[in-house]
Amino acid sequence: MGSRRKGRILAFQAIYSWEATRVPAGEALDLSWLESGKQDALGENTADFSRLLVAGTIENIKAVDAMIRAHLKNWDFSRVNRVDLAVLRMSTYTLMYQADIPPSIVINEAIGISQEFGTDDSYRFVNGVLDGIRKTIQGSLPFPHKE
Repeated sequence: MGSRRKGRILAFQAIYSWEATRVPAGEALDLSWLESGKQDALGENTADFSRLLVAGTIENIKAVDAMIRAHLKNWDFSRVNRVDLAVLRMSTYTLMYQADIPPSIVINEAIGISQEFGTDDSYRFVNGVLDGIRKTIQGSLPFPHKE
């Protein structure tokens, strides 16, 4: 598993935890909950990448959630399971604010994480929402405004 993949998994776990506890953003960036051996094996680049994803997602949570809400078809935001929501938030942040990362990589990583940690259908749901967000950001779809 590559260091970016590990960083995304850590970020997903931290965002999931943040949603459950709503601790201050600084605490969400603290990776001390990892076992010390795993912390050492991470490497500073992976930990920094993970912290960047967590901080960016939390700092931009209103815009990120608005984008997700706008792309939910026949689904209420409050009904999105928390694993899928954490994956969607992290990935939507990346699609919106990290243009240097190709959308196909972002979506493929999100699918992989949702297959590993979500329900049997999570990856389909995550893929559908993120593909709509990708199309909107790339300008091939207008921003869907929900009432």
